[in-house]
Amino acid sequence: MNRLEKVMKGIKENNEKAFIPYIMAGDGGLEALPQQITFLEKAGATAIEIGIPFSDPVADGPVIQAAGIRALQEGTTLKAVIQTIAAVRPIVHIPLIFMTYMNPIVAYGMERFFEESYHAGVDGLILPDLPIEEEGILAPLAEKYGIEIIRLVTLTSPLERIREISSMGNGFIYAVTVNGITGARNGFDKRIKEHLKRVKSVSALPVFAGFGISTPSHVEEMIHYCDGVIVGSKIVELFRQEELSAIEELIKAANIIGTIKK
Repeated sequence: MNRLEKVMKGIKENNEKAFIPYIMAGDGGLEALPQQITFLEKAGATAIEIGIPFSDPVADGPVIQAAGIRALQEGTTLKAVIQTIAAVRPIVHIPLIFMTYMNPIVAYGMERFFEESYHAGVDGLILPDLPIEEEGILAPLAEKYGIEIIRLVTLTSPLERIREISSMGNGFIYAVTVNGITGARNGFDKRIKEHLKRVKSVSALPVFAGFGISTPSHVEEMIHYCDGVIVGSKIVELFRQEELSAIEELIKAANIIGTIKK
């Protein structure tokens, strides 16, 4: 049972609420990554999603795409990210999750990627371009090295597919709240609440809402219908603008609701 599985089990059993921020590794230089990780842990993040910069993302909106380009221009590589995580892991206790695409992993070498990620202390992996029908490519390696694959469901996912996906793994279900790419939005589709309820009704795993969540009020609204939220583009923006107190406010919104629920 790795760190992620332990934390998710506690959330489910204790009816807790969680907050997972996303950051782009190498945006502002890789030397910024350890400080960002330790700040987020201290601010109350449940886990941290760490993006690997990639030139051809399919799920990322303009803010995260721009962050990835900046990171690549800084010379960020997958190897360097893994090494940076390994260096900071001894002082970080919450789960760390990589978010990337299949191309960088295949280019790096799949077993090399999982072995080095495991030794660096990575607990989970999000791959938006890997459907469950193709997971046989790397699922055995993920299991071998104890790294949880986090799977996504969307507004258009049929109930049976949601049920199938939720029966796999020991992490959480990433419930996408928009039909489209990442990025802050002013509001949400009226179907979101029913969508989250539907996913929770069939999922044995905690359900986290992500995409488009960008304000404390968004966090408070979404978290009533799921186990936690994932905030990406807004966190990336706020780090770039050095507005750390605003990041703390986002995380606090989830923690406040979690305390009320307890």
